[in-house]
Amino acid sequence: MRQRSDTGSTAKRTRGLGGASSGVDLTVLAVPSYFAAIGAEALWQRRRRAAGGGPTAGEYEWRDTLASLTMGNLSLLAPLIVPRLVRPLAPGRGRFGKALVGVALTAAVVTTAADIVRRRTSVGPTAVPGAARAGTTHVTESDWVGPEGTRPAARRARTVAAVGGVVAIAAGGLAITTTWARLTSAQRLWASRRLPSLGSGPLPLALAVVGWDLIYYWNHRFMHESRYMWALHEVHHSSERYNLSTALRQPVAEALGTTLPYGVLCLAGMSPELVATARGINLIYQFWIHTEAIDRIGGAEEMLNSPSHHRVHHGSNRQYLDRNHGGIFIIWDRLFGTFAREEEPVVYGLTSNIDTFNPAGIASHEYVRMARDVAGADGWAERISHVVRAPGWSEQHRRSPRDAVAVLSAS
Repeated sequence: MRQRSDTGSTAKRTRGLGGASSGVDLTVLAVPSYFAAIGAEALWQRRRRAAGGGPTAGEYEWRDTLASLTMGNLSLLAPLIVPRLVRPLAPGRGRFGKALVGVALTAAVVTTAADIVRRRTSVGPTAVPGAARAGTTHVTESDWVGPEGTRPAARRARTVAAVGGVVAIAAGGLAITTTWARLTSAQRLWASRRLPSLGSGPLPLALAVVGWDLIYYWNHRFMHESRYMWALHEVHHSSERYNLSTALRQPVAEALGTTLPYGVLCLAGMSPELVATARGINLIYQFWIHTEAIDRIGGAEEMLNSPSHHRVHHGSNRQYLDRNHGGIFIIWDRLFGTFAREEEPVVYGLTSNIDTFNPAGIASHEYVRMARDVAGADGWAERISHVVRAPGWSEQHRRSPRDAVAVLSAS
C-alpha cells in the first residue's frame, strides 16, 4: 500500500516566482493571524474536552505541534537559502553546472559498467554454495559462490553500482531541477509572452486565482503520483494529527522538485506580481481547512474545498488515498475523477507512519528510503522506477517474486 501526502497551505515566503522579488508576500503578512487562529482552535479543543468530549486527532500534542511549527519556520527560511546554495550548480548558469553534469554522466557510465560486470560474474540461485576444494585443479561454479550467492567480483560490482547509481540519480536530478527552475521562472516567461498585459483589476486577479488553482491541482496530484515529488511533499502528510498547526508543516526541499510552472499564467498576460498575489490568496485559503472544528459548509462544498474535503485528503484510509487535490476549488477533483466525500472517520498520517518528531527525520525520511531502493536496484529501469513511479511501486516491487534464472559461466 502506498503512503500519503498533500501540498497544504502554509506561510511560505516566496521571492516572487522563479526567485525574483515580486512585492509583499501575503502569506508572510498572514503569519500573526495563523498563530492567533491556532490559539483559538486549541482553546476550543480544551473547552470541548472540559464539556465531556472524547479525544480526537484534532487536539494539539506538544511534540507534534512543535515539529509542525519548526517545519513551518524552516519552510520560510529555505527559499532564502536553498536557491543560493544550488544556483552555482545550475547547468547553463552556475560555475559548477558543467561539473555537476560531468559527475552525473561519469557515475552513470561507471554504474552501467558495474552492472555488466555483475551480470556476467553472478552465479544463479541453482548453484550450491561451497568452498574451493583443496588439491583440485577444476573449480566449479559452486566453489566460486560466496555467502550472498554471487562470486566476489559480482559482489564488488554490486557495491560499485549501488554507490554509482545513487550518485548518478542525485546529481542528474539536481541538474534537471535547477535547469527547469531557471527556464520556467515567471520573469523569463513574462518577458517572452506574446499577449499584452491584462493589468491588475478584479477580473485579471480572478482569472489568476482560478488559473493558479488549476495548475496547483495538477502539481499537487503529481506530488502524490511520482515518488521524487512525494519525497518532499510527504512532510505535510507526516502528522497523525489534524489541526491548524498541520497546515504549517511544510517541506524545505522544494528546489529538488519539478512542477508545472505557475509562470505559464504570465504567457496569458498576467504579471508576475498578479500571479504571486493569486498564490498568496490560494495558500491563505488553504490554512483554515486544516481543522476538525468545522464540520461542513453546506452547499458551498459542491464548488469549494472545505475542512471536510481536506480531511479526506489527509486520510490514510484506503478509499481516501490520493483524493481531493484542489486548493480553493474542489471542482477540479470532480472534473478529473479524484473526488471523495468524507464518510467514515478519517485516520490521519501515512499508510506507514514515520514515528518521529525530529524535523531532520521528517524532512529526509523518504529521500533516505528512496536512496536505499536505488542502491539495491538491479539496473537502470529499476533505479529510475524507484524515483519516478508511484510512491507505492517500490514496496509492491519488493514483494513481487523475482524470476530466479541461473547464469552459469564455463570455467
